[in-house]
Amino acid sequence: MDTLPEGAWLPMVFAGLMGLAMLLYAVLDGFDLGVGILLRAVPEEEQRDRMIHSIGPFWDANETWLVLGVGLLLVAFPLAHGMILTALYIPVLLMLVGLIARGVAFEFRTKAPESQKPRWDLAFQGGSLLAGFSQGWMLGAYILGFAPGWGAFVFALLCGAFVCSGYALIGASWLVWRTEGALQERAVRWARIALILTGIGVVAVSLATPFASPRIMERWFAFPEILGLAPIPVATGALFLVVFLSLRHLPRRDHALDWVPFAATAGIFILCFQGLAYSFWPYVVPDRLTIFEAASAPESLLIILVGVLVVLPVILAYTVLVWRWFGGKAQALKYY
Repeated sequence: MDTLPEGAWLPMVFAGLMGLAMLLYAVLDGFDLGVGILLRAVPEEEQRDRMIHSIGPFWDANETWLVLGVGLLLVAFPLAHGMILTALYIPVLLMLVGLIARGVAFEFRTKAPESQKPRWDLAFQGGSLLAGFSQGWMLGAYILGFAPGWGAFVFALLCGAFVCSGYALIGASWLVWRTEGALQERAVRWARIALILTGIGVVAVSLATPFASPRIMERWFAFPEILGLAPIPVATGALFLVVFLSLRHLPRRDHALDWVPFAATAGIFILCFQGLAYSFWPYVVPDRLTIFEAASAPESLLIILVGVLVVLPVILAYTVLVWRWFGGKAQALKYY
């Protein structure tokens, strides 16, 4: 769009807030979904307890960002909300089933006898896989503009698998950072495998996205725009290399570099999100509906903005405090 409509700043602010909420959800809830995906890769119940303990103070609050992002989509861009959720009805339903299964399993395994805990571990892992896969399915369908046909469906399912591998990577990186001993050694091995699968997924999505729309192709490969955008894939590749090299030198006795794989993986998530945001701007429904066409009335947006400016700092403050209070290595899990 060459010119912006009057009052365009409000839809732009809400698009930015919604994007921020979704990005923070992908990073923050991504690592605890990844831990859930990896949960039954260890046979010892004691180590599974330690994995659960590492995400215990964080996982429930992390889902707040998903609620905020979807809520902003509903109230700020109601037309887009209807179109997107109608097109993604099945994966959204499956994601909710997965998230519910995770929540129930997380709580019930704390009360269950030892003989029943493996069943709840299976439910927690299954819910994590289902939620992560559904989110990737939604991403793949969105990238292709909800195109019909088996080809688009297969691509969406592949994106589901790639997102699970990305979550496994950031989950394993979290365990590298927050655990020690035999579990940390296992997490390093998991991260190495997930890094390869995630790299394949990032390349596949990066190649498919420009072909999803002539507009996106022109935006990425027109000159001189390509010169300004080149740092995004270059920086992403550099971060993959950072993760690879750091994992080669872990674990260390001093734990000085334990945080590096997690930070670099979070950076990969951010850069991938930035690339997708640039590709689809200003559309909220790819090539169908812009944020300006889908936005609520300016008066409504102003009222909603006041509420967001009250709620958002509270969520951010809570998140920061929890990370400060529950830092360090995870200890043995105890219930009181």
